Amino acid sequence: MEDTNPEEASVPPEATTRDARLALFKRVKRTFVPIRKTFVQAERGKECRHAPLKDFIVKRNRRGLDAYLMTLASYADDGQPTRLHSAAWARLIGIPESTKSPGTAVTRTFEWLEARSLLTVDRARGSQYISVSLLREDGSGEPYSRPKGASEGERFLKLPHAFWEKGFDQKVDLPGLAMLLTVAREKPWKDFPAEKAPDWYGWSADTTERGLQQILNLGLVEREETFRSEPLSPLGYTRVHKYDLVDWMRPAPGKNPGAAA
Repeated sequence: MEDTNPEEASVPPEATTRDARLALFKRVKRTFVPIRKTFVQAERGKECRHAPLKDFIVKRNRRGLDAYLMTLASYADDGQPTRLHSAAWARLIGIPESTKSPGTAVTRTFEWLEARSLLTVDRARGSQYISVSLLREDGSGEPYSRPKGASEGERFLKLPHAFWEKGFDQKVDLPGLAMLLTVAREKPWKDFPAEKAPDWYGWSADTTERGLQQILNLGLVEREETFRSEPLSPLGYTRVHKYDLVDWMRPAPGKNPGAAA
């Protein structure tokens, strides 16, 4: 009997979003997605600290955020655009096969991102292949380069591939993902007062509270309770909750974003 290739089958295998994402991670040979912190919040000293992440949250565009994260994940160190068939993009983004026109949904998603100066899209007339080139995460329209962390504008957070590999992308909603990125942006054990969120990030206090509670319930972050002296308050103190990512969600420092897994 002839040996059978385990990757071959007598019927076509089911193509899933999870399989597409895992194949992408294997191809880029990294263990995390580096994202400039200015995607979540603008640099200190800016008149407004709001950053591109705000638009995804207030417009409730989870599909757009998934598409952007996958585009960041796909970046090749040679700087070339990521070119995939529209059906493969739809799978990566998580557009259901039951969608009436997946290709149109992909195009509209990328057009939304392009309008916010986060990437550029090229698609030859009549072609089903779409090439996507990243722009800088702060929405400035400047060309993208892998962040190095040498200055405040170059500092980056790390979203580990394990977040997708363990299936948490399917469990977390948009407020949860927003706050996961926000916690990842900060140093360990930071508090996130909900009433400050509209000024600091551009989304509501309710979004902050719901997002933090969800990622705490999912075990993506840990929380500790401390107290701050407030002599003129009713109790004389204020209860403060501080958050940190669990160990596996915070990859070890010092690793080059382009280093092989």
